[in-house]
Amino acid sequence: MMEIIFVVVVVILAIIVVKWYISTQRELVNLDEKCNNALSQIEVQLNSRWDALLALAKATQSYAKHEGEVLVNTISARRTTEVKTAADVNAQQDAYSEMLGRLMAVNEAYPELKASGLYAKTMNSIDEYEEDVRMARMIYNDTATRMNKYVRQWPTSFVAGQLRFQVKEYLKIDSKEKKAMPDMFTE
Repeated sequence: MMEIIFVVVVVILAIIVVKWYISTQRELVNLDEKCNNALSQIEVQLNSRWDALLALAKATQSYAKHEGEVLVNTISARRTTEVKTAADVNAQQDAYSEMLGRLMAVNEAYPELKASGLYAKTMNSIDEYEEDVRMARMIYNDTATRMNKYVRQWPTSFVAGQLRFQVKEYLKIDSKEKKAMPDMFTE
């Protein structure tokens, strides 16, 4: 009689452990897919932002032929980079900041360009895409936080390790963006 009770208890515990293992695996897959989806959304937003920057470079081209042509070619080449990891997003951000800085330097030399309606409209589009990218980055980092907790906390870390789920890298703020923020307490 004791052996039967022992076997029943062991079977019930085994069923509970298997159900927990399966639900943990499903949650890890769910979080991993959400992270991949968030990166995909960022890639879409980055491409839209590059398109807006390309439109601005093309507008510049009519005022500054050589500089505009170089910028159009450079932006076109950089836009085709795929985004598969957080490092790719950070690299895209650095490249974008560099191109925007170069474009702004050229535009400063041509005040009539800055006064044009196309320039103003394109700059507004760039600002909107910047906000979209910022929101998409926040969504990715929030999802990565949830994934990382699952991957690192015990006992789910046991399942994550067995199934080779890895901690997700966070997206970093551009160091130039940090410097651009005013310090409200020093003035």
